[in-house]
Amino acid sequence: MNGLHVKIFFLFLLSVSLSAGELLLSGRVISENEKSISSRYMGYVQEVRVNEGDVVKKGDLLYKIDAKEIDSAIEQSNLAIAQAELSYEMYQMQYSNAKLNLERHQRLLEKDMVSQFEVENLQLNTNNLKTMMQIAQKQIATAKQKRLEVKNQYHYLEVRAPNDSVIIQKNIHAGEMALAGVPAFILSDISTLKISAEIPESYLGSVKVGDKASVWIASIGCKSEGVVEAIIPTSNPMTHAFRLKSSFTCNEATAYPGMYATVTLGGL
Repeated sequence: MNGLHVKIFFLFLLSVSLSAGELLLSGRVISENEKSISSRYMGYVQEVRVNEGDVVKKGDLLYKIDAKEIDSAIEQSNLAIAQAELSYEMYQMQYSNAKLNLERHQRLLEKDMVSQFEVENLQLNTNNLKTMMQIAQKQIATAKQKRLEVKNQYHYLEVRAPNDSVIIQKNIHAGEMALAGVPAFILSDISTLKISAEIPESYLGSVKVGDKASVWIASIGCKSEGVVEAIIPTSNPMTHAFRLKSSFTCNEATAYPGMYATVTLGGL
């Protein structure tokens, strides 16, 4: 064991004490739910509302992306709708005229004043114009649906907190380019807090999931009774200790991830 390992192991021993059948462990408050927050669309960041360490509520605005590209897409959608509507009106007028002309020739055909060939050509032209009207109607509907989809993107330009959290990391600033899927913030959920502590390997046989645990968070004066919820079956190679997680409740004060805590286990 080299000097660094000896020092780490010695510091770990200082964080563990045993007296009167009780094991005192040093630990910290952790969140069971950390989220990486990113935008769904790329664009320049127009505004950032929060900083590291800020406490946010569900729905609070974190940052906003510039809407110029979506504004441009809306204009293109409006142009496509206008063009499709113009085409529809043109085909509708041509269809009305062709239908009147066809009806007139059908009456003339009954009097043998025009040929069957002329009437059939007019019928074909009328049918074609009716088909073009239907195509134009579909183009209008498609363009309007596209515009609706683009408008819905405005919602994603405002990135909001998914739950009550603490901002533990900030990776973005106003004026920078936000990239889709690249984390801009890391949020730690403060509604799912636990205590994480390391327990020496030699005491594993004396502690089990479900055992009572007394938690003390000195910085906020929080004393709580909890239970051991998990013992992670992976040891720290430098200290030969395993990680333990305990529940706790602070009714009079708010705990935050990273706060120092002690965990006392009895019955050893």
